[in-house]
Amino acid sequence: MAWRATQGQLGADIVASVLNQLGYLTLIFLAASLACSPLNTIAGWNWGVRIRRMLGLFTFFYATLHFLTYFVVDQSLALGTVVDDILKRNFILVGFLAFVIMIPLAITSTNGMVRRIGFARWKWLHRTAYLVGCLGVVHFIWRVKTDYREPIIFGVIVGVGLLIRGVDAVRARSKQKKRSRSQ
Repeated sequence: MAWRATQGQLGADIVASVLNQLGYLTLIFLAASLACSPLNTIAGWNWGVRIRRMLGLFTFFYATLHFLTYFVVDQSLALGTVVDDILKRNFILVGFLAFVIMIPLAITSTNGMVRRIGFARWKWLHRTAYLVGCLGVVHFIWRVKTDYREPIIFGVIVGVGLLIRGVDAVRARSKQKKRSRSQ
């Protein structure tokens, strides 16, 4: 983006172009991070699980850049205007909620935090990444308003991943109940 900006290739509204590209990169990394566990479940591809944390942190990084571009560059640090925008424009509210939910995910993404809060709590907290995915897709759909092809692709990735995780959780509980009955 920086190179394209120096070459004058970001179009007439540079801020909107940067916002759109940063948001798009956020969704790409978010969809990739959410696809790791389902791909492991379905195809046995465990390499994704090893890079899932890094993908999640890239997601947060680009989401932070997206938000800061909006807050600092687009709105010139006008907190009142930003609050009004969040309250008046649903797509900004949904995007902001997704960003706020990502903050504890990023903070707790270290091994030390897993030990500190306990694996069960950490796992529950990090499952909210699917909520972030859903909110991100809604943010994108409400932002584009006309051509829904790309938001639908992201929606399918998040939705299928969530479905696979749900089915896997039900199967695991069923196996656990069978084991406890036989003991």
